[in-house]
Amino acid sequence: MRRLAMRFRGILRGTDVQKLDQWLHDAERSWLYGIRRFARTLRQDLAAVRNAITEAWSNGQTEGQINRLKTLNDPCMAAPVSLCYALE
Repeated sequence: MRRLAMRFRGILRGTDVQKLDQWLHDAERSWLYGIRRFARTLRQDLAAVRNAITEAWSNGQTEGQINRLKTLNDPCMAAPVSLCYALE
């Protein structure tokens, strides 16, 4: 599993879309259900995945800021579960 995950990470950080096809082929034949399911999910919007590989920009910074704001605004997101239940 680690090898497939690291290959996928390398594909996302690179620009070679052809490697994605081989990775999907290998992932769909993996004995790990989670990897096979992930590969099927990627195929559902393959154009977006290909664009993520070839385009230089990302919305990761924006998503990170949104998650940070959610954490600041919702005390249950930053608190332990037991404390969160006490607040309700």
